[in-house]
Amino acid sequence: MEDEKMPLTEHLGELRKRITISLVALLATFMVAFNYSEEIFKFIMFPLRYNLDFSVKNMYVHFVPQDKLQNTKLVFLAPAEAFWMNLKVSFVAGLMLSLPVMFHQLWKFISPGLLPKERRYVIPFIFSATGLFLFGAAFCFFIVLPFAMGFLLTYKVGDFLMPMLSVGQYVDFCLRFILAFGAVFELPIIIIFLTKMGIVTPKTLAKNRKYAVLIAFILAAFLTPTPDAFNQTLMALPIILLYEIGIWISPLFVKKEAKTEGD
Repeated sequence: MEDEKMPLTEHLGELRKRITISLVALLATFMVAFNYSEEIFKFIMFPLRYNLDFSVKNMYVHFVPQDKLQNTKLVFLAPAEAFWMNLKVSFVAGLMLSLPVMFHQLWKFISPGLLPKERRYVIPFIFSATGLFLFGAAFCFFIVLPFAMGFLLTYKVGDFLMPMLSVGQYVDFCLRFILAFGAVFELPIIIIFLTKMGIVTPKTLAKNRKYAVLIAFILAAFLTPTPDAFNQTLMALPIILLYEIGIWISPLFVKKEAKTEGD
């Protein structure tokens, strides 16, 4: 194939082109998000102002305002801290808005190594990759972080302690885990890619399921913002489910590839 004979300099040039387009898209979405940074800040206060009321016995989950935290305002401890946090939340918002463009550029970079029949899956790839990342970020923001904030800011506080959060610490805390959950939810696509490359097989994935469960809980212990087992389980269970989805999808992908090669 001609693509396999492409010199290294041309590969690097193509990579530079894709990165440049992605950065231009990120810059454009960042500028749009920065104009709405105040609204984004109000939105990102959601996990701090609300907690989840969870009852296993009565089988319900709903949001309730936390009286102790509802009027809590973030403080900044350095003159430029609030400004940098506006830049940071705008950057992450811009990153999420530009994900379709970035995934499209990623596909354009790897597509020369794909078969003609595989190149037509560009739209499903963009939608699935973007959707999984945003779903993971939303799961963290609306489910995990409210639990975490309710636990960390009310645990044994009593009448002698009052939470006074720095905007930098709070924003960094939230954004780190939102991005981590978003990245973790890309697991099915990563599994399909590794299967395509021949690094793993569906049989190997199924055989090592017990190790995947263990790794999921270890990873959740590092990434979740609280030390309790409940929040760790909230992250570990989606990872396990996504791993299972990857096992279900990868055999179909292998069969299609084998059929194509047989033709």
